[in-house]
Amino acid sequence: MTSFDSSPQLNVWRALLALAVVFVMLATSGWTALHNHRGATPLDASRSAWEHGRIAGHRLPDTDSAPSRLAHFFASLDTTQRARLAHRYPLAVGNMNGAPVKLRYQANRIALRQQRKVEIKRMHDDGLSDLGQHDAGRRKNRYEALLRKDRKILAFDPMGSGRVAEVFGNLDKAERVSIVVPGVDTDLLTFQRTYKKYSAPVGMARSLYAAERATGSGTRTAVIAWADYTAPSGLGIDSATAMRAEEGAVRLDSLVRALPGSTPVALYCHSYGSVLCGVAAHRLPARVSDIAVAGSPGMRVENASHLRTSAQVWAMRDSDDWIQDVPHLELGGLGHGADPVSSGFGARVLSAQGAKGHSGYFEPGTESLRNFAEIGIGAYRAVQCAHEDDACRKGLSATTAA
Repeated sequence: MTSFDSSPQLNVWRALLALAVVFVMLATSGWTALHNHRGATPLDASRSAWEHGRIAGHRLPDTDSAPSRLAHFFASLDTTQRARLAHRYPLAVGNMNGAPVKLRYQANRIALRQQRKVEIKRMHDDGLSDLGQHDAGRRKNRYEALLRKDRKILAFDPMGSGRVAEVFGNLDKAERVSIVVPGVDTDLLTFQRTYKKYSAPVGMARSLYAAERATGSGTRTAVIAWADYTAPSGLGIDSATAMRAEEGAVRLDSLVRALPGSTPVALYCHSYGSVLCGVAAHRLPARVSDIAVAGSPGMRVENASHLRTSAQVWAMRDSDDWIQDVPHLELGGLGHGADPVSSGFGARVLSAQGAKGHSGYFEPGTESLRNFAEIGIGAYRAVQCAHEDDACRKGLSATTAA
């Protein structure tokens, strides 16, 4: 018997609805402008200088070299030589996958100080509008916050709206690593929020790190707040396509491959971040043990098996999350495919009780956060499934539990 859900008529109506939603997005928010930055950006300039640089009479390796080669290069240097490179080329070293983690922290602190001075000058530049001067002040304040002694900045790029990544915990000694991949409207200025702080990458990552430690398992973990890709701005054409996700997938893969050691890595992909994780899944190394999506508009596939990953795929959505009203279709490049929490998708569906909407999945005290933390420490059999008859624990043996 053919189900109503698979009828051609319903599929046509869904397709029309998807297009209507997209046109409404475009009418209300417009096409997202792609700004062409003329001239060398600060990061480009730092990389160019690196490429012409030398250390101990030898040329420096290409900045795009494999992380393993760059790691070998830095291991061949002494402490003074590494520090010299960080001071000479802070943005290049601070964003270099393969450079030692602590050296990247050091380099990014130098780069942040330099960019802070740039914004102070812009604040008093009479050639800028009041709005431009105000924006400079906001960026200066953000840089000062990132320069606090307790912060470990793994990546920083001031170009455009800005990109940044921060580590919580000891990345070098972690037994398991978690990476938070956020969605639309994520940039340098929204990286951290005072109001609704658990909806921003820093709040999400801090909350997850605290929840993992609160499990009492003794597992050493580290969490990365990863806003090191150019996310879509608002609900425009960028958020309805995979363009930003495809660009971000390359960057996410590079990050994972450069992480120290061989410890398991879990990805927590929120909203449009789940589109990015879906696009990246097939290319990510086998050390990625889990991909957990929350409030997902889709992962650009019709079934979890099509992600072509050995990682376990988890999904959750709060009953009040508005994303459920977005048509889960892909038509002519618009839309992101099947609903990851649907029974036919094949993900392990988790409870999100207490999340209260689209941006509440990392709120302390929620079942969504507790489930994330159990995945983060590898305690898979401790997760709370969305339904009593759910098969989300199927195939989880004692060897995969913490």
